[in-house]
Amino acid sequence: MQTQYILSEYLNQAMAQAEYDKLEDNSFSGHIPACKGVIAFGSTLRGCEDELRSTLEDWLLLGLKLGHVLPEINGIDLNREPVNESLESVPA
Repeated sequence: MQTQYILSEYLNQAMAQAEYDKLEDNSFSGHIPACKGVIAFGSTLRGCEDELRSTLEDWLLLGLKLGHVLPEINGIDLNREPVNESLESVPA
């Protein structure tokens, strides 16, 4: 899978897997099963979704910085070593 914006696509694909629950007090909780520890709460579904995305972004950036093994999401594997292309292919 070739994606120009790999981190954005990873976030979008992970958010597509989000699961939400309405709580007894009419607020919402959300989590992403593949991403351990990514959970959020909000007074509205939209607020919960926004908070979940923010939590996911922080979780992803921290995981990358600390070298954690991240789950593969819909074929996007952020754990692979980057492939560098030769500078000869760049026009001068």
